[in-house]
Amino acid sequence: MSAVPRYATAILALALVAQISWQASEPQPIARAAALGKPADVSWLRVVCDGEPIGLAQMLVLYLQAFDNQPGVSMPFRALDYGAVEQWLSTVIDLDPFTQYPIMLAAQVYAQVPDEQRQRRMLDFVHREFLRDPERRWRWLAHAAIIAKHRLKDMPLALEYAEDIARHAKGALGWARQMRIFILEDMGEVEAAAVLLGGLLATGEVTDSAELHFLTERLEALKGAEKSSKPSENR
Repeated sequence: MSAVPRYATAILALALVAQISWQASEPQPIARAAALGKPADVSWLRVVCDGEPIGLAQMLVLYLQAFDNQPGVSMPFRALDYGAVEQWLSTVIDLDPFTQYPIMLAAQVYAQVPDEQRQRRMLDFVHREFLRDPERRWRWLAHAAIIAKHRLKDMPLALEYAEDIARHAKGALGWARQMRIFILEDMGEVEAAAVLLGGLLATGEVTDSAELHFLTERLEALKGAEKSSKPSENR
């Protein structure tokens, strides 16, 4: 240090002070969320996946699922572009038609946001994908019917979903195929609910004794409610 001229030492010290002062005056960096872009074309993805579309589909869905957590910032789902979200989910299904995961995400994650427009968009997506493969995807449409009934308070939409399960998913469990009966009852369509339930019991489709007992009691209750409502309608 003794060999360094004093003026050079002074210049270095001043430069160090200036650097520290300049850095201290700079505003703190703000983490900004990047927008979710559209996925690549499916045909191109099939080429680059080198015969492993299922593995690529899994990578894409993990990328989408983690997109709300970016370095230094956490995004609420309602801040995402749901048009892009839907495209990502569709792309994953196109790569792996047997996967259930994207439909589960739509029904149980992205449809849970407190935003009716986004909820409806995800429920419509679940409905469309159900119609492409009813026997394997009916559970997610049943979940969509529950959301439509209890969150959106849209009974006609819930009934539409429930009727499609009964119409298209012959292998669906009894509770899902019977949803439309109880939705009709909640809508005040007691007579229609009783007719459907009576027809269901008459076909012999229900074989479980406990379920038969419950549904038979439910049918009697519906018939009782139907009878009690008729005098008031005729007054």
